[in-house]
Amino acid sequence: MSDTTDLTKRPIPAVIRQVAVPASVGFFFNTMFNVVDTWWAGQIDTEAVAALALSLPVYMIISSLGSGIGTGATALMGSALGAGDKKQASLTAVQMLSFGIILSALLAWFGLTFTPAVFGWLGAQGPYLDTCLAYMNPIFACNFAAIFLFLFNAILQSQGDTKSFRNVLILSAILNIGLDPWFIYGGFGLPAMGIAGVAWATVCAQLISCIYLAVRARRTGLLKTDAGRNLVPHPKIYAEIAHQGFPASLNFMTIALGFFVIFKFVSKFGPEASAAYGIATRIDQIVLLPTIGLNVAALTITAQNYGAGKIDRIRETARKCLKYGAVLLLPLSIPIFLFAEPLMRIFSSDPAVVSIGAEYLRIDAFTLYGYVIIFVSTSMLQGMKRPMFAIWMGISRQVAAPWALFTLFTTGLGYGTIALWFSIAIIVWSAAGISFWFAQRTLRRVESKTTA
Repeated sequence: MSDTTDLTKRPIPAVIRQVAVPASVGFFFNTMFNVVDTWWAGQIDTEAVAALALSLPVYMIISSLGSGIGTGATALMGSALGAGDKKQASLTAVQMLSFGIILSALLAWFGLTFTPAVFGWLGAQGPYLDTCLAYMNPIFACNFAAIFLFLFNAILQSQGDTKSFRNVLILSAILNIGLDPWFIYGGFGLPAMGIAGVAWATVCAQLISCIYLAVRARRTGLLKTDAGRNLVPHPKIYAEIAHQGFPASLNFMTIALGFFVIFKFVSKFGPEASAAYGIATRIDQIVLLPTIGLNVAALTITAQNYGAGKIDRIRETARKCLKYGAVLLLPLSIPIFLFAEPLMRIFSSDPAVVSIGAEYLRIDAFTLYGYVIIFVSTSMLQGMKRPMFAIWMGISRQVAAPWALFTLFTTGLGYGTIALWFSIAIIVWSAAGISFWFAQRTLRRVESKTTA
């Protein structure tokens, strides 16, 4: 293992930069991809923006499963590499891909069968429902492109390579700038597809990026299929991937469920409120971008050092990631608060959308660092092969607590959307405190067992 992929020896600040900076740059372009989609949907009409926003939690089902399985496999491969067992890391990588083939087929069936009912539950009816389905049906039918982006990236990320994923996210964002208007309005042999064009542009960009990552992953030497025989399911390895991956998937899935809960209540205030929240979350993503790579660094560095038994380096990684997150994010709170309305006007000229979105951003500006604490803490726990806390925290933070508070304030007391935003802030900071405490307690227990 070279010095650049061995994360168990070099200074922690250096390896955090090695992993986090390319990841953050990559996620910047991934967010720009989504921002471009939102902007072009806004050029169609407010209903198109609302449909794109309402599709977010449904789309996250795909991302949750792909990212979760990739995260779980990263922990397994990283631990094997940290212990010097490249053969086991290779077998895990190939089995992860065969796992992904089965997962993709099931997702396509599920999405095309049940998505209309899901959107109906969220309040989409008539033309609004048709607009939502026009976007989501191509995404579910071709979900394998999104799934395998995460899986090929997991192979690279387990060795500290986040640059390749950065490269494909940059490529996708650039492609999307041209593909979105082409597919929406037609030309050069393509018919105008409207909101469906946004989906097909996404699928095309993902397919091209997937090919690039597959080539890069093959060059690592971990993709040894033995003429396809290693792709045959190994129940034991599938069980290990599921044990690590499904909890991670469920953790990401709770984010999707959280969006379902939020949109269930937000949609009661009309399509304008759904559009406003969808736009505001895109702005959230942009602001959080400098810190996203810290979550990746916390997982990857923890996994290798846990496999090598170097607990002191895990503690230092967590401390540095939280410090860097505070330095990067906290100074942005005031500009978000002050310029909430101008930020919303970039994406919509609808006064109601701008007003509701700005209301959310002014409260959210002082909530964002709480997400950094939650994500770094849960990433560290996943890297130590303790993924279950993230599930229970996700269910509590994303589903149970919001449902209870939203019902109390909007249904019971009759408050408006501002009650939803204050509820989210309270829940995030409570979860941040609990996550930090639990991660530190777990680390102390692991250290005591290691030194015993």
